[in-house]
Amino acid sequence: MDEPPRSPVRVSDPGEMAAALPALVGFLPHESVVLVALGGAGGRRVVLTARADLPAGAGSASPVRQLVHAVGAEQPTGVLLYVVSEAADDQELLAFGPPGEVLTGLPHRALVHDLVRALAGGDVRVHDALLVRGGRWWSYDCPRPCCAPGAGTPLPGGVSEVEVAAVAAGAVVETSRGALAERIARVAGLATRAGAGRPVGPGLAVEDGWPAVLAALRLCRPGSVEPLPDAALTAVVWALTDLAVRDRALGLALGADAAAAEVLWTECTRRAPAPLDAAPATLLATAAWLRGDGAMANVALERALTSRPGYRLAELLADCLAARVHPSELRGLIADVVGGPG
Repeated sequence: MDEPPRSPVRVSDPGEMAAALPALVGFLPHESVVLVALGGAGGRRVVLTARADLPAGAGSASPVRQLVHAVGAEQPTGVLLYVVSEAADDQELLAFGPPGEVLTGLPHRALVHDLVRALAGGDVRVHDALLVRGGRWWSYDCPRPCCAPGAGTPLPGGVSEVEVAAVAAGAVVETSRGALAERIARVAGLATRAGAGRPVGPGLAVEDGWPAVLAALRLCRPGSVEPLPDAALTAVVWALTDLAVRDRALGLALGADAAAAEVLWTECTRRAPAPLDAAPATLLATAAWLRGDGAMANVALERALTSRPGYRLAELLADCLAARVHPSELRGLIADVVGGPG
């Protein structure tokens, strides 16, 4: 399940919010169910967005429990429920009435019903439940002709306040969750030892490893035209196997070199072999979450824990995200550990 960060914007129209779902989620959701939790003094501020895949079939696990758990801890004043699906309308043959008469309804209605009931059990009201399909939206509750199956209301055009806030926060909307993962897909061919000079490895001392990180960082700063050579990247990857170097590297996300550090961790994640990519992938997840990109944070954490199951720092960060630790709170925790920017 993906939990992008809170947005400071306020809800004005459910259709506008439907059009802005990619900005809230971090990618274009496909066959997904999305809950937008609302709070604030007026009860119209977005405080959390949670997404899960729609069940693939009758025997598939339902996302109801994980979604309700995700938004419940926020104690929202209410939620907006969105089903994003290209599924056709449901067709149900009536047991009573004229022979052959068919009742047409919006798809995934049973899942919507289960979610509404589960949320109500936690005293969370669903303000709107909408289907988003083919550039249009329907309300599951509206009886008017515009929301009848086969009709629908076109999604509003233009750039919404939600999208403006997301861009201002540095969010990049991908075409799918798979496209997010593709941004850090492994590139084969990186040696596990530096090609020149003294070999580096898991025994690299902190006093040697940290300068290697800083040297590579300079090549990743905005405006740098020099590519990051394999030898420099390999030195960083091995340096991060030292826990003292890795923990010190966490502090880079708090300082002026945060953007350069994220570029470095991305390159290390892409070009390092498993399980050496676990450390930079975890650092990438931390950097992404701190700047508000929860979707990338989750993708990077999955990469780290797939590459190295049980990797403790990745597990701790995953626990933070599951507990919906706000980026500002995580920033404070890191500052306590590393003593400020690296």
